[in-house]
Amino acid sequence: MNECAFCAIEAGELPSLVVQETETTISFLDHRPLFPGHVLVIPRIHHDTIEDLPTPQLIAVFEVVQRMSIAVRSAMDAPGTFIATNTVISQSVPHFHVHVVPRRRGDGLRGFFWPRQPYDDDAHAESVRSLIADALASA
Repeated sequence: MNECAFCAIEAGELPSLVVQETETTISFLDHRPLFPGHVLVIPRIHHDTIEDLPTPQLIAVFEVVQRMSIAVRSAMDAPGTFIATNTVISQSVPHFHVHVVPRRRGDGLRGFFWPRQPYDDDAHAESVRSLIADALASA
């Protein structure tokens, strides 16, 4: 069996409640959902994080995520969805995946929301903006 749980699901070695399969992705119900209708979308080919995913696969995954968001809202009669992914920190399975979670006002979901860390001042904000812009330019 694969060491990666999601690769094992992709290979049919672990059971899952598959919602949709495409040539490049598999979408299935999270076995520990935040709310009923919580779906995970994964690329079939293993990549640890979003940074590792080749752009064509990234596009394919997020095309499915977009359609899944619409379907989850409709199927679960939810006014919205929360779409999230982690890289390394809090990533329970080291295989890139996207959570599509139905949302309703007052549903109590707080686990994805963290305390805000404001900038010290405008100069601090500009310094951070510049660091990120420079990292983009050299990437």
